[in-house]
Amino acid sequence: MFYWIMKHIVVGPVLLAIFRPWIVGLEKIPANGPVILASNHLSFIDSIFLPLVVDRPVVFLAKSEYFTGRGLKGWATKLFFQATGQLPIDRSGGKASEASLNTGLRVLSEGRILGIYPEGTRSPDAKLYRGRTGVARMVLESGAPVVPVAMIGTAEVMPIGTRLPKVRRIGIVIGEPLDFSRFHGLESDRFVLRSVTDELVYELRELSGQEYVDVYASSVKERRASEAR
Repeated sequence: MFYWIMKHIVVGPVLLAIFRPWIVGLEKIPANGPVILASNHLSFIDSIFLPLVVDRPVVFLAKSEYFTGRGLKGWATKLFFQATGQLPIDRSGGKASEASLNTGLRVLSEGRILGIYPEGTRSPDAKLYRGRTGVARMVLESGAPVVPVAMIGTAEVMPIGTRLPKVRRIGIVIGEPLDFSRFHGLESDRFVLRSVTDELVYELRELSGQEYVDVYASSVKERRASEAR
């Protein structure tokens, strides 16, 4: 109920009126049953606007730090993420990654929509980076339809490192659902996982028009941080 109030009465109408997002292909998202929305990731606000334009509730797996901040800002951040239906996950790798996978599978087993970012992190420069195979495992183990989504212009509205967004229109382009049923039972095959991931990222490149870079975005961020020291 709290999620519905925030989306339809409090936050949603205000943000939609200010930023006036244009949307293509909304009808391609199944009206019921489990669905994976796989999106490129340009800005913090991607996780805000995508759920706002989808008729059904969308659950994102957000890093746990957003739920553990202190003070008024920490409380407000936690409240916002809870209100928008996001779940905290540990991104430290290893067993934490397995726990994240299981959380996503649980959401799908309940017949809900799960939003994920195949790149694993926000793009540092608005380019599209290599996808992480964890998304492919979730796709194959759940059997849920996968709908590619391209966020357009959100990097210009709120670039990494900024606190307040600029008022500009953004776009959301939703592609045709992808069928990976031919790989059923092969979720432990690393070559299959890479193939599924690459096919998904290719669809995101076609929808978004982004330049593709065949390295992980996290590696680029780490290198830049090291060079800045």
